[in-house]
Amino acid sequence: MILKTVHSVEDALEGVTNNMTLMLGGFGLCGIPENAIAELVKKGVTDLTCISNNAGVDDFGLGLLLQKKQIKKMVSSYVGENDEFERQMLSGELDVELIPQGTLAERCRAAQAGFPAIYTPAGYGTEVAEGKETREFDGKMYVLEYAFKADFAFVKAWKGDTAGNLIFKGTARNFNPVMCGAAKITVAEVEELVPAGALDPNQIHVPGIFVQRIFQGKAYEKRIEQRTVRKR
Repeated sequence: MILKTVHSVEDALEGVTNNMTLMLGGFGLCGIPENAIAELVKKGVTDLTCISNNAGVDDFGLGLLLQKKQIKKMVSSYVGENDEFERQMLSGELDVELIPQGTLAERCRAAQAGFPAIYTPAGYGTEVAEGKETREFDGKMYVLEYAFKADFAFVKAWKGDTAGNLIFKGTARNFNPVMCGAAKITVAEVEELVPAGALDPNQIHVPGIFVQRIFQGKAYEKRIEQRTVRKR
């Protein structure tokens, strides 16, 4: 029987060292691998390159790693509500590569599928395409973008089984699925871990072949990025 469970977040992050490139799922504050991020902070690894749609907020998600100056480069599509991310980017303390959101997703997907690169029309004619190869297809110009190369991918799912099969809930099904299998090692943390065979095969979003390690996370905090109340 295939068994990919590890007993703790410490075991899940075995092998993570300084100067690595990490993928981290989530969108805004939804579907963030909170336990993995907390362990990265605890381990004190530095000079990380992090590939993620955004960087959480100042005191949550990747914002915690930014506070500790553990990230040297962010590859993102959105600075978001993170004041520290913005400060470090504008001051030059942090190397930031901002790319179109769809391109970010497709570069993950290309790595997942084993493709070395993709062509996309996004960014053609702008500074996004500067220094990159372009090509015309059927009268439309495209930009060559290379697949990501990452050491670890950390994702968060609602439910998973001991064979690594994953089910995502609601909008947590964002960048998490395309990051599974897009790195040398994919680590999945789940809210609920069940035995292999307990999940309906028709409901599985990511098969276990894309996951190397899985563990049940603890104490997930359901945050809202912005709360707006209408004035009377």
